[in-house]
Amino acid sequence: MSVALITGSAGLIGSAATRLFAAKGLDVVGVDNDMRRYFFGEEASTAWSRERLERELPRYVHHAVDIRDREALERVFRRHGRDIAAVIHAAAQPSHDWAAREPQTDFAVNANGTLNLLELTRAACPDAVFIFVSTNKVYGDTPNRLPLDEQGTRYELEESHPYFPHGIDESMSIDQNLHSLFGVSKAAADLMVQEFGRYFGLRTAAFRAGCLTGPDHAGAQLHGFLAYLVKCAVTGEPYTVLGYKGKQVRDNIHAVDLVEAFWHFFQAPRVGEVYNIGGSRFSNCSMLEAIQIAEGLTGRPMDWSYREENRVGDHVWWISDVRKFQSHYPEWRYRYGLEAMLREIHDGIRERHASQG
Repeated sequence: MSVALITGSAGLIGSAATRLFAAKGLDVVGVDNDMRRYFFGEEASTAWSRERLERELPRYVHHAVDIRDREALERVFRRHGRDIAAVIHAAAQPSHDWAAREPQTDFAVNANGTLNLLELTRAACPDAVFIFVSTNKVYGDTPNRLPLDEQGTRYELEESHPYFPHGIDESMSIDQNLHSLFGVSKAAADLMVQEFGRYFGLRTAAFRAGCLTGPDHAGAQLHGFLAYLVKCAVTGEPYTVLGYKGKQVRDNIHAVDLVEAFWHFFQAPRVGEVYNIGGSRFSNCSMLEAIQIAEGLTGRPMDWSYREENRVGDHVWWISDVRKFQSHYPEWRYRYGLEAMLREIHDGIRERHASQG
């Protein structure tokens, strides 16, 4: 039986990939040691997600292995060998702010952990498809040089600009700018994924994602903006908007739509590819617009405040141009728009809080 080895398997993207690839008939081997709890505290733990996967998927096998531990990873790869048809690497330290607290941990997880997985894939299962969940933060703050107009609830790109109709494509430089330490560690991993494709011929792809979201996201103050915002709207916890007058724009893609893109790539893989992937013009919002939608879902005002200082390396405006991926895989389609995503997150958070209360 073909195996999909999925790192970060209890997280937002990992769990969605686990369900999809299991539904498609693959055995799934999960690698996840709940580092999210270490990064963001008990409330961000993904233990509940792991337990649900083990309960719902009888052929799911979980390994609580740290991707920095090459020897432990090697035992997992050796056990399954060439049965591994796909490696989906979704494990990460995902926060700008947290990376500055412990730069060595951030780089070891994001860069060294990725290198471990690439080396073991090359040694144990060189025919496997290697899919990496990268980030638009590899572009640093270059998007902030774009000519933006301030509107009532958002910043928007000038209509005359080539990026206006569809968003930012893969030709944008990742050089000569401020990245944040997180952006650097992910860029190192992203480049290594490309290099193992181009140099060694592995079938690899780096998906440079915008904001990833869905009802299974364990949103925390330092990561997972939509899930955390809706959580605050549901529970009444205070929420702080950081910089840019709350008019910074993000595109948002549902985890299910993202892993469907992975499945398309897995079926017809390429070598050393890079894709910008996100909500594009189909699904994007500013912070202020997200707050308005969340207030509509709960039927009451949010308790939110504003702090002038923005996060280091943060984007004022990001919308992904996904046309390259769509040109390679024209059958891929979005299933979730912004309103549907937020409603599903809202309902999921309410259900979890009801079961805990």
